[in-house]
Amino acid sequence: MTLAVADIRKFVGEIRPDWCPGCGDFGVLNALQRALAELRLEPKDVLIVSGIGCSSNLPGFTTTYGFHGIHGRALPVATAAKLANHKLEVVVTVGDGDGYGIGMGHFIHVMRRNPDITMIVMDNQIYGLTTGQASPTSLQGHKTKSTPYGVIDEPINPIALAIAGGATYVARGFSGDPAHLAMLIKNGILHKGFALIDVFSPCVTFNKLNTYDWFRQRIYKLEETGHDPRDIDAAFKKAREFGPKIPIGLFYVTEKPTYTEYFEILKDKPLVEQPMPSLEEAKEILEEFL
Repeated sequence: MTLAVADIRKFVGEIRPDWCPGCGDFGVLNALQRALAELRLEPKDVLIVSGIGCSSNLPGFTTTYGFHGIHGRALPVATAAKLANHKLEVVVTVGDGDGYGIGMGHFIHVMRRNPDITMIVMDNQIYGLTTGQASPTSLQGHKTKSTPYGVIDEPINPIALAIAGGATYVARGFSGDPAHLAMLIKNGILHKGFALIDVFSPCVTFNKLNTYDWFRQRIYKLEETGHDPRDIDAAFKKAREFGPKIPIGLFYVTEKPTYTEYFEILKDKPLVEQPMPSLEEAKEILEEFL
């Protein structure tokens, strides 16, 4: 089925992105809009939740429902929204600082719960919104405003962490290849469970190390190597590969019950379709806690 330009434009908001010209986040926005269009979804059936950062402005540039939360707290908001209305397709869009820094605690716990949500991390190895400090994924030796003599910490490995943490769909894309990224996002949304798509999304203003050319010289696609994403040992091996060659694509996928499935009251219909308790029932509930 051919995808028409009009299908994608259905998800293009009236507010134009205010990112720096050349920012990798443009490619992520394009890929997400394409993925939603290919899935034949309607804007009213999608919720995009974000935190704080350049990347987290993304919901405002679409026509879907959006929630711009506080720094590092997008995942609990998204989990609550999915529990309240599991008919919504819930997508989280954050940066590496938001998702792997202040939001790291939520990242760890959301994986063990396995809610049916998709997390897209625009990973530019820098804090772009605050003009260029080191982030959790900045490479050792990288000189930034906050590390003028070079980063001394080991960078977070989000792919290995996600596999170990229990994420059921773990992928990495590159904003310089939006068609491949759209495929990863589309399959992540179709996947029943927590999906992580970490995206190399270059910051052209404050990160002069991890540029488009830097990535293009190193990345290769797992789909072209015969990698089996259901082999967890192979997935871990590929997750640790970061040097002259860096893999992108689907690292790992598996199935297990989603968070919503553990709640008996939600099996028939979501909370938003269930009747509100009567005044007397509400009083009885409150008295249990008094």
